[in-house]
Amino acid sequence: MKNEHANISRKTFLQGMAATTALAAAVTMTGSATGAENSKPLRLGGPVFAKCSGPDEWVAALKELGYRAAYCPVNAKTPDDVIKAYEEAAKKADIAIAEVGAWGNNPISPDDTKRKESIENCQAQLALAEKIGARCCVNVCGSRNEKNWAGQHPLNLTKETFDMVVESVRTIIDGVKPARTFYTLETGMWWYPDSADSYLELIKAIDRKQFAVHFDPTNLIFSPQRYYGNGKIISECFEKLGPMMKSCHAKDVHLGPNALIHLDEIRPGLGGLDYKIFLKELSKYPDTPLMIEHLKGAEEYRLAADHIRSVAASVNLTFG
Repeated sequence: MKNEHANISRKTFLQGMAATTALAAAVTMTGSATGAENSKPLRLGGPVFAKCSGPDEWVAALKELGYRAAYCPVNAKTPDDVIKAYEEAAKKADIAIAEVGAWGNNPISPDDTKRKESIENCQAQLALAEKIGARCCVNVCGSRNEKNWAGQHPLNLTKETFDMVVESVRTIIDGVKPARTFYTLETGMWWYPDSADSYLELIKAIDRKQFAVHFDPTNLIFSPQRYYGNGKIISECFEKLGPMMKSCHAKDVHLGPNALIHLDEIRPGLGGLDYKIFLKELSKYPDTPLMIEHLKGAEEYRLAADHIRSVAASVNLTFG
C-alpha cells in the first residue's frame, strides 16, 4: 500500500531510520541476542482464570500455567499500595507484567466528547502502566468510524488521519510523562500502523522517547500474498522494529476456501501463521513477552500454549 503521507522516498526514509534503530537496539531492554536461536528461555503469558485474592495467589496461578509474563492484574482505580504489592510480587517471581490495555478508546473519534474522554482514559491506563512497571500500555490508534472505535473507515489510512494519530499519541504521552513504561500502538490491517515501514514513520513523526512498538503479526495478514508469505513479513518487522518491541500477541489466522477472500482469527496451531519464524525472531529478544489472547476459556488457552511450546521445542527454544 502506498503511504499518502510519505513526502520522501521510502529508501531515503529507511536509510535515515537505520541509525535510530541501531541506537534503540543499544538502549532497549536487556536480553537481546544476535543469533536466530537463544538459550535464554522466552516469556509466554496469558490471562489467569483462577480467582485470586491477592498478589501471592496471582503469582501461584501464573506459575501453575507455566507463564513468565502476565496481563496487568489491576485497574486504574486500584489503590497505590495494592498496585505496588502486585509489582513487587511480579518482580520477586520474575514475571513480566507485559501490558496494560487501553482498549475500547478512540483517540481520533469524530465525536469531540468521545475523543476527549478516550484520550483521558488512555492517559489513565498509561499512568497505571507506569505505576505497576508494565512493559507498555497498548491500544489501537483509533478510527474515523463513528460507531466502532477500531472499525473500518475510508479515511483511516489517509495523511489527515496519520497526522491525527501523531497528535493524539503525543497528547497521551505528554499528559503522563512516563519514565519507565511506553505507549504503543497495536499493528492493524485498516488502521495505522499497517506495516513495519508505517510504524517507523509514526515513530519518527511522534518523536517521543516513550513511544515504542507492540507487535501482532496476525493483524498484518490481510491478503493471500501476505498469508502465504507471512514468514517474510514477520522477519521484516523484527528486522526493522525488533529492538523497540515491548510486547507481542500470539494468535493465528486462517484463509478460507471461498472465492471472496475471508480471513479468520483462530487459535495458535489451527491457522497458517509461521510460528517457527515468529519464535526464532522473538528469540533475538527473549525478554519480550509473548501474550496469548482472544480465546474462549482456560482450555483454549492451554491448547494454544501447548502448541506454542511444541513449536519452540522443534527449533530448540524454550519458555521458562
